[in-house]
Amino acid sequence: MGHGIAVPALDPPAADTAAEPDPAWDQQHLERVARFLEAKVEEGAFPGGVLVVGHKGRVVYETAVGTYGEDDPRPVTVGTVYDLASLTKVIGLTTATMMLVAEGRIELDRPVQHYLPEFTGEGKHKVLVRHLLTHTSGLPAWVPLHLQTQSAKDAIRRVLTSPLETTPGTTYVYSDLGAITLTALVERVTGESLDRFIAARVFDPLGMTRTRFRPPEEWRPLIAPTERDPWRGRMLRGEVHDENASRLDGVSGHAGLFSTGRDLAAFAFWLLDALHDRLGADASTTLPTDLVRRFTTRQPGPSGSTRALGWDTPSEQGSSAGTLLSRRSFGHTGFTGTSIWIDPEDELFIILLTNRVHPTRENRALPPLRGAIADSVVSARR
Repeated sequence: MGHGIAVPALDPPAADTAAEPDPAWDQQHLERVARFLEAKVEEGAFPGGVLVVGHKGRVVYETAVGTYGEDDPRPVTVGTVYDLASLTKVIGLTTATMMLVAEGRIELDRPVQHYLPEFTGEGKHKVLVRHLLTHTSGLPAWVPLHLQTQSAKDAIRRVLTSPLETTPGTTYVYSDLGAITLTALVERVTGESLDRFIAARVFDPLGMTRTRFRPPEEWRPLIAPTERDPWRGRMLRGEVHDENASRLDGVSGHAGLFSTGRDLAAFAFWLLDALHDRLGADASTTLPTDLVRRFTTRQPGPSGSTRALGWDTPSEQGSSAGTLLSRRSFGHTGFTGTSIWIDPEDELFIILLTNRVHPTRENRALPPLRGAIADSVVSARR
């Protein structure tokens, strides 16, 4: 792709996400953060990226650095669409689950088999919905569904009949299989696919017009490419990077969402409003404050777990949240080079979207930088 590519017009930014100068923030310091990101682009940590910082109801800083990729030298913009990878787990799947819990359609301490009788195998009657959210179900972390199965239906059957590796509730293992199982559960309860449910209930009401699974062909010029994938034999652009999500036809709770920094800012504002009981009974999308607090608070669990319900919380060392966000913060990362951290104490969020897996996932320079970037942002707070 070259400079002559036809780029579709961007939709207006999601509600109230245009950056505004804020006296509570040192803008020169924030510009130094942008220069740091630009330097990392030059060093090859990622081709390009978008940083969005929100505070107390408005975006106080946003910047785009670098280019789309090696075959597309156009500079990225704040409207560039990124493959979110595992941010899908919290933006999509956890949010859908939270809404269904609020409506009494899912109970956290009910066995998964109550909703999915085909979730079978030794000891699996002990797996609760809660275990899927905290990654303590005992399910394996991952299996190569894209190689072991030939269809989405076969892949789901393979996941639901996977044997447990540990006793439920005793061991923390970050599990894509657990997220895929919870996706099947949500779809069984709602009677519709996850993409349709979450779009109707969250993305559309919040004006997140550039957030969806399986983006249409006309979006391709706006989407940052990910990997030159040896399994599919092509450069991926607008097609989910995660192979197992691809086998699941691009819609899964563990990966598959695409979005922009501005859309995710609208989502973060919404969650902060819910946490501070500001949505109001007449809001188009409501969530009980106490429930959102429960989902975003670290849960009791086995040694080594920092998990809330779906969301993660800062670890003591090496956290992608850095060291300066409050212990009440919650967030998540994505394999493709994405992250979101939200601090309800200061009503602050930091969104970083990159395509660090372009042109290959062997590029591992970004993950160690996430915490430093977060700390640099928080240090700009006066």
